[in-house]
Amino acid sequence: MRDEQAREARIINRLNVRETRSSRAVVSIVVAALLLVAALWLALELVLSTTLNAPVFMNPAELAQRLASLGTQALPGALVAVGVAAALLGIFLLAMAVLPGTKARQAIANNRSAVVVDNAVLAAALSRTARTAARLAPEQVTTSVSRKRIDVRVHPSSGRAVDTEHIRESVAREVTFYGLRKPLTVGVTTSTAVTS
Repeated sequence: MRDEQAREARIINRLNVRETRSSRAVVSIVVAALLLVAALWLALELVLSTTLNAPVFMNPAELAQRLASLGTQALPGALVAVGVAAALLGIFLLAMAVLPGTKARQAIANNRSAVVVDNAVLAAALSRTARTAARLAPEQVTTSVSRKRIDVRVHPSSGRAVDTEHIRESVAREVTFYGLRKPLTVGVTTSTAVTS
């Protein structure tokens, strides 16, 4: 029974991760396709060179010779620009491989199933809570939800004061009621004051 519960918990955790993290499949496919095209082109040029046919673009011997003389014949500024571009591309690909991609979703703690809520839906619900606490019209409260933070922006009518601490407590209580797996900090901003 205990092993069954542990297995279910692992499955639920895996489903939550799958629904809140974005796939790297598109980047992987594009990089693999480019490398495959380059390898096929080099293989074709090599076959054409060994059969003494005309190359499609450049035979492998000429390509190797041009690459070897690139350092002495190219402009230093161009070499630096190409080097910087290659380094940035490498950093981007490394970051895509190592860092987790996230979707605009939050996982809700539930022992029986994987439950995920979209950030836009969560923001709408929290805007309603803040609006009710401040007694404002719908267009006077906007909320955004990011990976670690909830930002509520309140735009009261001119001359009307709002209790930002009461709004923050109401929103925080609502967030606690939802039971999100990862806690989010709540910040309330008005046109005159900021409370975090």
